[in-house]
Amino acid sequence: MNKSIYITLLFLLFAVQLFVPAQMIYQQEDTLHTGTAYKFKTQPIDPSDPFRGKFIVLNYEMDSFATDEEGWDDFSGNVFVYLKTDAAGFAAVKHVSKTLMDTSDDYVIAESRYNRNNRVNFDLPFDRFYMNENKAYDAEISVREAQVDTTKICYGLVFVKDGTAVLDNVFIDDTPIQEFVEEYQEGIQ
Repeated sequence: MNKSIYITLLFLLFAVQLFVPAQMIYQQEDTLHTGTAYKFKTQPIDPSDPFRGKFIVLNYEMDSFATDEEGWDDFSGNVFVYLKTDAAGFAAVKHVSKTLMDTSDDYVIAESRYNRNNRVNFDLPFDRFYMNENKAYDAEISVREAQVDTTKICYGLVFVKDGTAVLDNVFIDDTPIQEFVEEYQEGIQ
């Protein structure tokens, strides 16, 4: 082979290696800028995994849906969770389907798990919020305390577009977790 073919192949290899991560980043950024924002209410969870880095594990109240459709008991795999906003302004399930429906409703793709008695249980794909390691532990404690305290509301703000869901931030009583932790850390010094 001549030298120009090697250079062309090398250039194509570099271009592909740059294109794939750039496409992933573009999809996430596009969802954040043009997707619909939903507030997903969280519930307590006790995480323990020192190998994944510094993050908050989020468990959502919206993790199942009662359906009158048959055939869910032994089903496992991806499901399409169609969303609506409830009276309090939080995300709620409108419908769950095994296949993509022809509708303009926003949806997320979730993993179905243990389904019984026509109740579809699922895990949402945005259950970790990564942050500065100096604040992650205090954030985890703050989120856990807020979830137990019935006077506080803890939720994740998620942007959704065409099945892609991006967790933008975590809030406690409408205060971003970063600010909440900074106030907490200032209070203990």
